[in-house]
Amino acid sequence: MVGPHPQRHLYRRTTGPVVTRVLVTGGASQVGRSIAALVDDERYAHLNITIATRPECDITISESVQQAIERFDPDVIINTAAYTAVDAAEENAAAAMLTNRDGVAHLASHNGRRLIHLSTDYVFDGTKTGWYTEADPVAPLGVYAESKWQGEQAAAANPDHLILRTAWLYAAHGHNFVTTMLRLGAQRNELRVVADQVGCPTSAHDLADALLRLVDLDAVGTFHLAGAEDTSWHGLARAALDQAGLDIEIEPIATPDYPAPAPRPANSRLDSTALAERTGIRLPSWRDSLPAVVDAILTSDPIRTSP
Repeated sequence: MVGPHPQRHLYRRTTGPVVTRVLVTGGASQVGRSIAALVDDERYAHLNITIATRPECDITISESVQQAIERFDPDVIINTAAYTAVDAAEENAAAAMLTNRDGVAHLASHNGRRLIHLSTDYVFDGTKTGWYTEADPVAPLGVYAESKWQGEQAAAANPDHLILRTAWLYAAHGHNFVTTMLRLGAQRNELRVVADQVGCPTSAHDLADALLRLVDLDAVGTFHLAGAEDTSWHGLARAALDQAGLDIEIEPIATPDYPAPAPRPANSRLDSTALAERTGIRLPSWRDSLPAVVDAILTSDPIRTSP
């Protein structure tokens, strides 16, 4: 679950007439923090953006949502808040549902305000051989996946909703696969990484930019929005460590060799063509975005190798 962040909230006050007021929930999340980094971008000078962490808007509490709506009076709500502890959700189903289903329902209940909601590739079971489109049937495998699917249904109760399924998020901040691989790669001589799960790594920075662009565009319904190219976890780890100059062995392993409480879809490749055709927005390939993220990680937190 998204927790409190030292940065209480941010505002973007325009110098001219305010065109759109945007409330971003989950301000301490990877995507929330990435949106915060764009608050002063002149491309979005027409937006009045509020980044709300849990103290300003706890989506699990309906009264907190109501107070935030009254205080900030948003035209658009971008929900990046989520319970994302996939394995922990297996034993904490109530907590996962409270945030990922009930919290979304609290936001969606405010009709007349557009809701842009982030969902996940985990709504699919991964048995398809090709890329998943929006027309494919969902089949969530675990508690986390089920909570996100129910969250989609909750979001859809708002007539003006845009549900965006994304996948394999990484950023220069927060806990994610890339930051974990760089940390472990600096500490060990060899890593073992799953090679039989494939997906579309997505930069939270790219996604944040796309979300703000979508505020002004006409799109209603459920769409996919993920990085434009696929790879395995092993492939992503290799690329991240190479970019960081860490020349260590990475042994490719199968999913059963790395047992986890929650099942993972073997195929998480999301086809984002439909949204691109509707809005012109398509995210870059992870191969294009990863170098800048790795460099930012190294700059802000230099890797320390073991003596």
